[in-house]
Amino acid sequence: MDACALASKNSLETNFLSNRSYDMKPETHFFQADEHIPNNPELPVLIYKNAVGSSDLTLYFEEMLAKHSWGGIWHAPVYDYTHFHSKSHEVLCIASGHARLQLGGEHGGDFDVSAGDLIVLPAGTGHRQLSASHDFMVIGAYPKGQEDYDILSSVKDDPAAVERIANLPLPEKDPLTGNPAPLLD
Repeated sequence: MDACALASKNSLETNFLSNRSYDMKPETHFFQADEHIPNNPELPVLIYKNAVGSSDLTLYFEEMLAKHSWGGIWHAPVYDYTHFHSKSHEVLCIASGHARLQLGGEHGGDFDVSAGDLIVLPAGTGHRQLSASHDFMVIGAYPKGQEDYDILSSVKDDPAAVERIANLPLPEKDPLTGNPAPLLD
């Protein structure tokens, strides 16, 4: 392992371990389906507040996600229209700034998020950005094998989406801890 790779590995492990007061429990939220957004009847949305502290959250989140078998990594804000995914679960890692997101569709809830937060969205969960600071940036990803995601705005457009969501395998690892729990608790 070269010096840069070793420094990066050590940086990730140091930041990860320094932020692991993992009796840290995520907030959990269930949302009811409506006529357009199925949400997920079995799995809650997980919100880890202030999960990570690092001088370079973008690099940290990219390395963490790769290490924990989450791929299809993207960098962008969240779309400003309600949408969901039926072929994949998704994680939103807040790399900079702050925003108000609506989770669960029009009848869900509004949540304030900021740099260092991490949100795990089970397949079917409606989400959109309501407002954001000018520097708001998300590092998003999908579990290994689910990187070929779809973007849907209504189950009326694709009635088979509900069945895909019900049959979608669970991620192997929690994107934050790399362990099966608490994602699979």
